[in-house]
Amino acid sequence: MKRHLVRRNGLEFHFYFAPDQPVRYLLNPPSEPGPALLKWASLVEVQVNGGDPDDHHGNKYTATDPGRHLRYHQHRTVRTPLGYKLEIIQRGGDVEVISHLQFLGKLPAFRSWTTVRNLKKQPLLLEYVSTFALAGVSCGGKSGWDDKMQLHVPDNSWCGESQWRSGSLAQFGLSRISSDFHKFGFSINRISVANLGTWSTVEHLPMGALENRETGQTLFWQIENNGSWHWEVSDGGNELFLHVSGPTYRECHWSKRLALDEIFTSVPATIGLTKGGLQESMQVLTQTRRLIRRPHVDMKKMPVIFNDYMNCLDGDPTTERLLPVIESAAKLGCEYFVIDAGWYAERNETWWASVGKWQPSQSRFPNGGLKAVIDRIHERGMIPGLWLEIEVMGIHCSLVKTWPKDCFFQRNGIPIIDHGRYQLDFRHPKVRAHADEVVDRLVSEFGVGYFKMDYNINAGPGTDRKADAPGDGLLQHNRAYLEWLEGVFERHPKLVIENCSSGGLRLDYALLSRHSIQSTTDQTDYRLNAAIAAASASAVTPEQAAVWSYPLAKSDDEEVIMNMVNVLLSRIHQSGRVHEISPARLELIREALTLYKGIRSNLRDGIPFWPLGLPRLGDDWAAYGLHCPKASYLAVWRFDGAKKTITLPLGTMPKIRTVECLYPQSPRGVSLNWQARSGNLDVTLPQKWSARLLRLR
Repeated sequence: MKRHLVRRNGLEFHFYFAPDQPVRYLLNPPSEPGPALLKWASLVEVQVNGGDPDDHHGNKYTATDPGRHLRYHQHRTVRTPLGYKLEIIQRGGDVEVISHLQFLGKLPAFRSWTTVRNLKKQPLLLEYVSTFALAGVSCGGKSGWDDKMQLHVPDNSWCGESQWRSGSLAQFGLSRISSDFHKFGFSINRISVANLGTWSTVEHLPMGALENRETGQTLFWQIENNGSWHWEVSDGGNELFLHVSGPTYRECHWSKRLALDEIFTSVPATIGLTKGGLQESMQVLTQTRRLIRRPHVDMKKMPVIFNDYMNCLDGDPTTERLLPVIESAAKLGCEYFVIDAGWYAERNETWWASVGKWQPSQSRFPNGGLKAVIDRIHERGMIPGLWLEIEVMGIHCSLVKTWPKDCFFQRNGIPIIDHGRYQLDFRHPKVRAHADEVVDRLVSEFGVGYFKMDYNINAGPGTDRKADAPGDGLLQHNRAYLEWLEGVFERHPKLVIENCSSGGLRLDYALLSRHSIQSTTDQTDYRLNAAIAAASASAVTPEQAAVWSYPLAKSDDEEVIMNMVNVLLSRIHQSGRVHEISPARLELIREALTLYKGIRSNLRDGIPFWPLGLPRLGDDWAAYGLHCPKASYLAVWRFDGAKKTITLPLGTMPKIRTVECLYPQSPRGVSLNWQARSGNLDVTLPQKWSARLLRLR
């Protein structure tokens, strides 16, 4: 067996070629592997309908067919704008498979994807194609994987986004069964995490990490698809393996028929191997996200956005209700003003089920129409924005009766309805033309510079119209929507389009490589929002992560301060009934926004860190910071914990000389004790549900 070594940015790929086997490989192996491990180390797994996965595999994707019949054909290297790219071509079982490895600058990370081409006259039906496969993940160290390996999985839900769990493989359901008497070296169980449907992150973020606590290395992955996806971790050859993919037949109702010479391309994923644990992985991932996304001035300027929805107008905008809010937002220094849901619905309609035409309501804006309100936004020096949910059409929208059925998701010829809406199919030219007309009209007629692009349904596994399976229809639609979105940005390069899906239910980098800003949650309680805000940089770069601040009309100063601390290391979505807040508490908001404008040019290059680890809802304290070029900033929250003082270990940070409370300027009983020798910072917050922003220099 011939070995070929590829070294890039601290990563070592050991490829093994043999004429009677598929290409095998390992990543940074500590020693030369034996045949028992290499058996599991296939570069790619591909399964077709009717193929024979010749293995005792259960639901695992191992020994796939034609994957196990692939043989090395050739490899090539190319240079791309992102850097060095390796392509390995295999043929066998009537298919040609190319594994693409795109390295990302000087980072210990790369993007991976797979293309499959049918080489025979008869069509074949794909059921599984791995985006990335790696065996021997747990190599290194003296202990078995059941003792030394820790898995990190990010749970995600409506109003409870970006919540990481960590534990042993056994705690996630995978136990070691090998022993001196049972020597097979593998089980048929697995840890399987999948997403099904049009919400790409409805239960989990499309990410994960495996940490070897003996070697101090962590493998991380991020799947970049705006629909269904899957990953699995299991054991083989007495070590762990990872398989990452887009939609699958078993989990996602996906299959794809290929005719002669037809090609399928898998969804991409970003993979990395870092020295350190989960935090170090998230720091590298932050940098990879900045490399793979399209540039936009919005992420450089990081303007302050006011949105009228959250704890403010709540989807019931009118001229009378909007004008005082617009005035207050302008006085606070907001730079964008977004009119959220309801602007298109007449007063006798429900805004939820009437969406689709996107024409301004006449009854809500009686004097001069919506244009008069938007003109006021312009006059007050702000850029206007509107809420859209362009991918759906309400069941009470009059267009439903006039459009052909093929414009909507359907299964077995029946259009799919979810929560009072139809899902539009962006493969259909009429749908794309309608969406283009809406965006272009609102930009030209009203001077709209911002769209909050929301999405509030889950249309299930997909559509089987002109598709080999519902999952195939969904993936085609997902890709058509991304193409449509790119077309909008080509026509309107300065337009800001926020990605929102009931908050953070599409926190994926298929969309976020296009959108410059992402809603992180719909959470309406500022105390719970704090824990989500503190963890959001694990899911999205800080300069894209829009966090709500919505001070209550009547409360105390600490409530305002916590609301503002929640947003100061991210993007600001200011809201709340600011036109009814007392002058003293309004001044606390203004102070925070002024501070933010002074530091935001430094924040956009920040690298996240969490001195207490990734926070979860229910914690007593949280701490989240950014290492920035000119200083480090650290937000500290005391939730419902009984302890007034927390010790934050900062020993791994660059040398710290001073620690100061940056917001609010008045200490208000807060005590800071920096211990330079130990690298610990003691923070005392006398009151529960309070927070502060610190600067470390």
